[in-house]
Amino acid sequence: MSSEELRIPHDRGHILWTSEGGPERILLASFDRWTTSILGDDGITDLIMAEGPTMEAKIITKQNGIIAGCAAVDYMLQIWCPDIQVTWQANDGKSIQSGDTLAGLKGSAKSLLLMERSILNILGQLSGIATETNRWAKIAPKQIACTRKTVWGILDKWAVHVGGGLTHRLNKSDARMIKENDLAAMESEGHNHAERLSSYLSKVQDGEYGAFLEVEVRTPKEAMIAAGMWKSLGKEDKLVIMLDNMSPKECKEIAEEMEQYDLRQHVVLEASGGITFEQLSDWKECTLDVLSTSALNRGTQPLDITMLFDE
Repeated sequence: MSSEELRIPHDRGHILWTSEGGPERILLASFDRWTTSILGDDGITDLIMAEGPTMEAKIITKQNGIIAGCAAVDYMLQIWCPDIQVTWQANDGKSIQSGDTLAGLKGSAKSLLLMERSILNILGQLSGIATETNRWAKIAPKQIACTRKTVWGILDKWAVHVGGGLTHRLNKSDARMIKENDLAAMESEGHNHAERLSSYLSKVQDGEYGAFLEVEVRTPKEAMIAAGMWKSLGKEDKLVIMLDNMSPKECKEIAEEMEQYDLRQHVVLEASGGITFEQLSDWKECTLDVLSTSALNRGTQPLDITMLFDE
């Protein structure tokens, strides 16, 4: 079976970045937006062309983890401060140990001092996300994905990808997710969530929902209605059904009932809401395809990284 056949819709990271080719256009655009904002908030709004004595410095990690953000720092320096030269000892996605030297830098003392905090903020924040994602991915029963609840948008999703997780939708237009508010805003027939959902699925056209179509359900009945409707339509794509705030036991029963009624192969089952790291083992018997949580990237502790100047 090829990697394409194994890939579930939530795996969008290859559109952002590959270890062979580096950042893609969509990620480079995000680098541009965020680095401009980060530097602007630090009072840097013009190209840095500093003169003065040249100095060298090292970036050193003070914790074990997964490094992420090197490509973003490279982009920022190339655009804003080409005076600084960087030699990386570790690349995005690599495991690092406390005390490791991540990079050597060379440039004017003024440039290094001006860029120091922004460099460390980017590396620390994104490496923290990659490290936390890796912690979850190592013990998740199948695959773990983030959500669109992000702090740094696409950059967060890139760091999740680097750490071994799945990005889910890159943005609202990347794929379509139909939630309670979406149905309420539609001129759909029906007076409740299940009826409106059924009405929407009966009318949706192939190709109008982007990379994949996902629907949020809140009860086992809604899950079965969505899966049954999708099978009856004979769609080639699988429907992603997100089981919202359901227990592992409820999710397991839904998956088993779908198997019983020959519906399981037509859908991708995702659980989301209230999933914690400490309870990951409770999900091992559920046979779901993916768990999604904002805990991979929201409120994560930045990795402790420092810069030391050579005397």
